[in-house]
Amino acid sequence: MSDHAHGALADASVRRAGPNDAAAVGLVQEAVWRETYAPRVPTHIAEQFTSAGFASVWRRSLASPPPGVWTLLVACAGEQVVGYAAVGPSQDRDGEATTGSLMEIGVHPLGRRSGHGSRLLNAAADILREAGATEFTAWLPADAEDTRAFFTHANLHPDGAYRDRGVAEDVTVREIRVAASLADATESDE
Repeated sequence: MSDHAHGALADASVRRAGPNDAAAVGLVQEAVWRETYAPRVPTHIAEQFTSAGFASVWRRSLASPPPGVWTLLVACAGEQVVGYAAVGPSQDRDGEATTGSLMEIGVHPLGRRSGHGSRLLNAAADILREAGATEFTAWLPADAEDTRAFFTHANLHPDGAYRDRGVAEDVTVREIRVAASLADATESDE
């Protein structure tokens, strides 16, 4: 029997982020990026992954969002922000208006395996469907097996595309693209 059976679960939800969420998203993003990208880049680059730096970018973006479907979602355990997902139009599908993109998704390492990633992914898919998208894509480090398993469970599969993402001067990370029909994307257990 799981620990959850012995006590009440915290309220779990997903909502659109506002400017006041920037600091909390920055904290989560720092933890996620340090886990995901720090082992793949030189130390002097990883040291730049700070919650204050990330929060500053999110604060500006949330205060003055670009036009269109661009949306930042947050996953909450009670009032605590434990995850985030950024969605927008696809930037790499030859301008296809029917393709949306999961620009980034992350759940704090201490908040995983509680369904937050699935809720974020499903909310992102709903937003893209409402905007008229029929397909969506996401990029992940080619060697991020846990992330790939999460996406595979949600019916997002590699479509053969890859890129070398410039992280800093002379530093790249190989990424692969996963894609799914929004009709086929389903829940995962992240």
